[in-house]
Amino acid sequence: MLASAVLLLWSACCAWCRKSEPSLGGAGPGVFRGSNKYDFAMEVPAGGMECFWHFAHQSGSFYLTYMVQWLTGMAKDQRLLVTVSSPGGALIASENEATGHMKFSTEVTGFYQLCLGNHNNRFGGIRVFLSFGVIYEEEEEEEGEEEGGLNSTLASIQESTQRLQSQIFHMWRHYNFARMRKGKDHYLLLSNLNYVTWWSAAQSVAIVLSGCLQVLVLRRLFHTDPSRPRC
Repeated sequence: MLASAVLLLWSACCAWCRKSEPSLGGAGPGVFRGSNKYDFAMEVPAGGMECFWHFAHQSGSFYLTYMVQWLTGMAKDQRLLVTVSSPGGALIASENEATGHMKFSTEVTGFYQLCLGNHNNRFGGIRVFLSFGVIYEEEEEEEGEEEGGLNSTLASIQESTQRLQSQIFHMWRHYNFARMRKGKDHYLLLSNLNYVTWWSAAQSVAIVLSGCLQVLVLRRLFHTDPSRPRC
């Protein structure tokens, strides 16, 4: 009874965690895989944590790439604590940097937990770009000897197709990383533009006030009292 209550409490605490793929329910493995790659940007609030659950089958390659692009509020530290846990709750990988790459083999079928914690900033949020997913290297064992040239041709076509898909997948990963760099540079340019604009406006106001003050001082130096007789 106590174990059931603890399990129910734990489920309620994790209700806010987002899932990137629905539960398989009564369907058997392989019936529904869903999308195996995601890329999007999100904001982690000050001192907060955002978690995701991604389903993966056994014998897959799980990858995660992230990059901090923007700081909001009074945030100064660009580091982001990112952890990945197995379906059993064991910690697989963790990083506390502004940019990170993770890759490991999925040894257990189930939902893998990804958590992003903004524990280094208490008064500002962090905007981060994420790219994660699972790639499956499908290997089929040949049973018996292949007979005829048709089977050999089909096997070579299948092998070439798989190799092409793998190369396209890695090109897509490099493209996403280039998108991350472009987004980070864009926000850096916006930050520099705001900095230059505000400081230029402040300096312009200071120059105008300084000129007005100089004019007032000069006028007071050459001010004459009309009641006094002139030479």
